[in-house]
Amino acid sequence: MHIPFARLDMTVTVIRAVLPLEYPADAILRHFFRENHTPGMADRAFIAETVFGILRHRFFLESLMETVTPRALLLAYLAKFQGLNLRELTPIASESEIKWLTEIKAISLDSQPLPVQAEFPIWLVEKLQQFMPDADILTLGRSLQQPAPLDLRVNTIHAKRDEVLTTLKESGIEAQATPYSPIGIRIAGKPAVNRHPLFLSGKIEVQDEGSQLLGYLLAPRRGEMIVDFCAGAGGKTLLLGALMNSKGRIYALDTSEKRLDNLKPRLKRSGLSNLHPQLISNENDIKVKRLTGKIDRVLVDAPCSGLGTLRRNPDLKWRQSPQSVQELKQKQAAILTAAARLLKPGGRLVYATCSFLPEENQEIIEKFLTDHPQFSLLNCSELMSQQKIELDTGEFLQLSPGLHQTDGFFAAALEAGKKDV
Repeated sequence: MHIPFARLDMTVTVIRAVLPLEYPADAILRHFFRENHTPGMADRAFIAETVFGILRHRFFLESLMETVTPRALLLAYLAKFQGLNLRELTPIASESEIKWLTEIKAISLDSQPLPVQAEFPIWLVEKLQQFMPDADILTLGRSLQQPAPLDLRVNTIHAKRDEVLTTLKESGIEAQATPYSPIGIRIAGKPAVNRHPLFLSGKIEVQDEGSQLLGYLLAPRRGEMIVDFCAGAGGKTLLLGALMNSKGRIYALDTSEKRLDNLKPRLKRSGLSNLHPQLISNENDIKVKRLTGKIDRVLVDAPCSGLGTLRRNPDLKWRQSPQSVQELKQKQAAILTAAARLLKPGGRLVYATCSFLPEENQEIIEKFLTDHPQFSLLNCSELMSQQKIELDTGEFLQLSPGLHQTDGFFAAALEAGKKDV
């Protein structure tokens, strides 16, 4: 494998920009490629995959070094995880670097402490050890070190899954139906689907299978009033609109104007007419209060640590901390309480995160149910079965990359009682 010097230099520059970890790695990469128009497609792919690979294996790579530098991280990653032999590294490494790389090639990952093997910060391992054996922590860590596949959702307003699968295969893209979501497709490799006619015509959207399953858990019906409380760029909102066949009304609420702006082109492609994006200042905004007691179903995809998405966002584990998780817990509880007030008696609320920490999940639900005894917990496996999806993870929906090949997801389904909240 021959790596041009210019490509290596650009990669070192990006690693240097990413490593303070003050901003999301994908945002820094986008900024770099926007500011540097010279890299070709091969350069971009190499830089992105290498930077994310280093972030996935950062703990181990740094444990090999007395002085951590972007260049040392790059060379160690290429030798240890990309399998470059010393002959291939000789043109780009000095004599002393080759000597050091020879030594690290011989070091076994299995001989390292648990946090290094799992690639989890020590604080996170300590949290996980409160409810998981070490063997399971290692399995989880290793599953999150693998790159995520590319999942698509078929927009059933415009197309059927079989038709989309046929079209993808005809255009040379290897694709298969997802095992759980009836409208999901999993793609091998990383083709540029955002340029594909299926995407441009609104027949497909990029969406992890786990996210798709949340829509089936909420199970909106045609003609109902729905709120997507933390809509973001609207991936789940669009799914709910399609499940309702564009009948009824969906309010897409979010506190970020930028995120809601990202929904606009997607909404236009989708062919849906029942979505109403609304910018709110916080969970107690007057626009939220006006909907009190009027809503059939509410989806709360709560702001969370995002630790379940480490396959896609490996920098998150280094950017989160016990303090940030504590702040998120307070926000999650406040959002859940505010969202619950919107429900009609007998209405359904689905609370979800892309985290595997009980303090962001089960503990939030338990505290809410203690404070709001008029709500009852529904069994997620039974709700899935009603949707003809055979997926039994117990009372809660709990998905993991190792078991289900999705991001790490948690969801709980609640039903409002007959009293006012």
